[in-house]
Amino acid sequence: MHDDALSLRDYGPSRGSHAHDHFQVLVALQGVLALEVEGRGRRLAAGQGFVVASGDRHDFEAETGASRCLVLDTRDAAWTPHVGQRASGPQAAALARYLGLCLALPRPPALALAQAPLLLCEAWALPPHQGGPGAARCLPQGDDGGSAAEPLSARRRPIDWPALAAWAATQWHRPLTVDDLAARVFLSPGQFAQRCRDAQGLSPLAWLRRLRLAEARRLRAAGLAVAETARRTGYRSPSALTAALRREGD
Repeated sequence: MHDDALSLRDYGPSRGSHAHDHFQVLVALQGVLALEVEGRGRRLAAGQGFVVASGDRHDFEAETGASRCLVLDTRDAAWTPHVGQRASGPQAAALARYLGLCLALPRPPALALAQAPLLLCEAWALPPHQGGPGAARCLPQGDDGGSAAEPLSARRRPIDWPALAAWAATQWHRPLTVDDLAARVFLSPGQFAQRCRDAQGLSPLAWLRRLRLAEARRLRAAGLAVAETARRTGYRSPSALTAALRREGD
């Protein structure tokens, strides 16, 4: 294996056993997968994940019927701190469910799959809950002219940025707005705009533009023609894409 490999795998009741020369990240999407890693047993129910270290022998079988899992095979050393660990919070499970849906499509969204290994690793380490006493502070007035302070429920609701970026990657065929992004995470446009500036250091539209340009650069580096790259990343014409890349110094 030379690159990260992301796949959907169905496990049955027949017991299997092997070891790899790379990390293997498993997230159960359906059913229950029974694992035994270097002699230690564990169960992965839907939404639960585990990181198997390079070289560790592991046995596996579905407990009842079948188990479907999202599996990432990778040599990225960034996974080293997560070996033998489950994901800390729900973000990795939510992202895994989304990626599973992407992989089941006839034409999986290229950007979502290209960024999946990095996003999954980032989501794995996110804490179960964000916020706390410091989250109750008042924020400046939002772009929609709303109250200077967000409602308590909105302040405490975390934004799963990796999952939101993966979702946005499937929407390049249409113009995305701040309203679209805000609705996706159940915030008002003004609240979302403030959260985006706080967390990403960018306005929502600038954040979207960065994502689109990153995918365009990846497609061009892979040899795709400018016209097809523009079509896939939602630019209205090849010249619009070329101008955007030029503005960014490409």
